[in-house]
Amino acid sequence: MQHARGTLKKIFREIVQSEGTEAPLMAWPLACGPRTAARTSAISCDNGVLTVAVPDEGWRRQLQSFTPQYLVKLNQIVAEPVHAIEFRIVAQQG
Repeated sequence: MQHARGTLKKIFREIVQSEGTEAPLMAWPLACGPRTAARTSAISCDNGVLTVAVPDEGWRRQLQSFTPQYLVKLNQIVAEPVHAIEFRIVAQQG
């Protein structure tokens, strides 16, 4: 099972890296996990700064505390390094 997981991660990494500047946007759900990805969305990445939309200040504060772990996970996947994450409060539609 571990071999299959490693192979899948390698395939995903290759696909994401082929996306260039969009790679961090695609990698965000994998880096943050499904529960967080359901409430947030990566909206842009410019000059190594990933901008992530969050629903409110509570989410912003909490996710900021996880930034170092998210950066490690993102940089294991993407080719161009992500140096910072900016969490921006964006009202959710619906």
